Amino acid sequence: MDMLFAIIVSALAMTLIVGVRYLLTSGGFAWLTRLIRPGLYEGLWPQIDREIRWSLYSAAIYGIPAGIAAWGWQNLGWTRIYTDISAYPLWYLPLSLFTYLFLHDSWFYWTHRWMHIPKWFRIAHTVHHESRPPTAWAAMSFHPVEAITGAIVIPLLVFFIPIHIAVLGLVLFIMTFMGVTNHMGWEIFPRFLVHGVLGKGLITASHHQRHHEQYNCNYGLYFRFWDRLCGTDEGVGSFTEPGPQK
Repeated sequence: MDMLFAIIVSALAMTLIVGVRYLLTSGGFAWLTRLIRPGLYEGLWPQIDREIRWSLYSAAIYGIPAGIAAWGWQNLGWTRIYTDISAYPLWYLPLSLFTYLFLHDSWFYWTHRWMHIPKWFRIAHTVHHESRPPTAWAAMSFHPVEAITGAIVIPLLVFFIPIHIAVLGLVLFIMTFMGVTNHMGWEIFPRFLVHGVLGKGLITASHHQRHHEQYNCNYGLYFRFWDRLCGTDEGVGSFTEPGPQK
């Protein structure tokens, strides 16, 4: 009973952390949007209110597996998270970062395509696509079924693949940053990056916005690898320059 109570407390703590992280990050980029793209979200407050509610439900779902993994790491050594930087060679730090991002991206791509099967789209994914156009608040606006598919990935990986605690923090930062910036409705990155060598391999808002417009393309999260390999890459949209709207 004591162990169960401790796990519940850990899950509640992680839910609070995920929820506050969402509110601060999405709120910060929504504020930035008001400064750089004034009027872009005008008239979208009913949609934004819905996005925030669904996202906070998702935060509760994300908090459960994260809380279990955190408790297991701190109390029983269940996970492969390590704190001693000398435990693995230094070259393993960037390798583990890329491994986590690539595996997460792969999981996201295929579950995302699965969510576009008409049955599952009606059941779950339609919630996310109600954000037309998406806003900075839409990053975690998921039906609980879809939230579960996203919530289990990183907590599962830490049980199998060694990762330094700081690198894990970087993975979570990148996940949060890209999740929000890909949905802002405008491109935060400069044109030379979006259309340059990096932009041909990475996903930014210009790429993901096209998914929200066409539905049947651009399914990835971080990388365009699977989209290119599977013929679902439709390139980037036209809003590629930060600054006031014309």
